[in-house]
Amino acid sequence: MEENQTQNLNFREDIFRLCGLCGISGRENSVAVLLEEKAKELGYIVHRDGLGNLCCQKEGEPDPLRPRLMVSAHMDEVGMMATYLEENGFVRFTCVGGIDPRVLPGRAVYLPRTGCYGVIGVKPIHLIDSAQRGKTISMDDLVLDVGVDSKEEAFRLVQPGDQITFDPKGWSYQGNLWRGKALDDRAGCAILLQLMEAINDPNVTFCFLVQEEVGCRGARAAAQRLHPDYSIVLEATTASDLPGVEDQKQVCKLGKGAVVGFMDRSTIYNHALYQTAFRLAKELNIPIQPKTMVAGGNDAGAIHTAAGGVRTLAISIPCRYLHSPSCVIQPEDVFAVRDLAKALAQEILAGRVEENFGLQELFV
Repeated sequence: MEENQTQNLNFREDIFRLCGLCGISGRENSVAVLLEEKAKELGYIVHRDGLGNLCCQKEGEPDPLRPRLMVSAHMDEVGMMATYLEENGFVRFTCVGGIDPRVLPGRAVYLPRTGCYGVIGVKPIHLIDSAQRGKTISMDDLVLDVGVDSKEEAFRLVQPGDQITFDPKGWSYQGNLWRGKALDDRAGCAILLQLMEAINDPNVTFCFLVQEEVGCRGARAAAQRLHPDYSIVLEATTASDLPGVEDQKQVCKLGKGAVVGFMDRSTIYNHALYQTAFRLAKELNIPIQPKTMVAGGNDAGAIHTAAGGVRTLAISIPCRYLHSPSCVIQPEDVFAVRDLAKALAQEILAGRVEENFGLQELFV
């Protein structure tokens, strides 16, 4: 028991160390450097492709009579990028990935290149006429304030093309919840590291992928090169288990275990893998829940149509306030995703993925 507790504490620290790094889509290098170092410590050969994906494999020839498996998580986070400096020192920016502008006004943000902070500003409500007050905030309404009053001063702190992230110091754990930026998908990256330690098989390639938040670009490139037979995607997905949201629209709930979807906006998941995941969860007493809405998408959408077609399943951590400065997850759900992904990988490698074994009973 003490060994498991120590392992889980180290797991937690790995997750928040990764969340503290800055890496919006296309700027993932600081995350990649740490993960490459850890992968090599675990004895993996690491290939970094032209986009920046890290594909990690144990030395040795894969067995051609056994399935080839790709297990992945993405390194990038949503964030912003500077586009234009105003004469008065304010900075215009654009979002990288899907961010709701409503979560931005008043937020502290960080500029990794120069190590400075800023605040996202918007016109005060008492200066907005009554006709405008009920309207949605747009990106055109927002500016970045870096605490200077001239373009020349601003230019020393921020330049067009610089990445802007949510405050990397804004993470914590309290009660039975973990909170931090970029838990989507740095928690998945931490799970991938644990799977790499547990599964030593040259038929498995573990991939830390780039640019998921802007169209799953890294996943497509990696899958095309690897030509896997199967793929497991480790992700985070929106949990809307909040007051005022009817049950069927909550998508998933914190504390109810790993989330496994049958379909989203980019993928109809392999039915045999879906069934096998629920069978394993029942047999091994791993908490699991189906994703109750057809919504969102992830790297599975690019992987499953690559290289002639790949049997794919996503296993996700339920996460409140996704794509915000404060994502919230529950550790038991993270452990459930890890344990289910490990069990499913072992079934795939052993050739024990089957269909039609009584799915109805798996939900009892």
